[in-house]
Amino acid sequence: MSVYSYRDLNVWKLSIELVQDIYEVTQRFPKEELYGLVSQLRRAAVSVPANIAEGQQRDSTKDYLRHVAISLGSLAEVRTLLEISQRLHFLKRERGSELDAKAERIGRMIRALQKSLKKKLP
Repeated sequence: MSVYSYRDLNVWKLSIELVQDIYEVTQRFPKEELYGLVSQLRRAAVSVPANIAEGQQRDSTKDYLRHVAISLGSLAEVRTLLEISQRLHFLKRERGSELDAKAERIGRMIRALQKSLKKKLP
């Protein structure tokens, strides 16, 4: 296990920012979406940094990689739900594009982390 904390990872920090952004924008979604799109979008966003953190604390690189892959899947879910939110006019196109760009950047960072971790495998 690394001496560094997941809190030191820029990808974790940026993912936390995305969670904050998602919570902010979903506060303005229709109330009838609270247990639908709002809940799903928030849970998917939270899953990104949570899985990075959990994986980094695991005993093996293989476990870490599995959690990083889950994080990447959750990020794809976030991006899809943002697109749906825009199409349903719950989210302005400009703000949705900003959030998607941040998510895309996080995705590149997660893939770089994956690549680095794969090099450590036997």
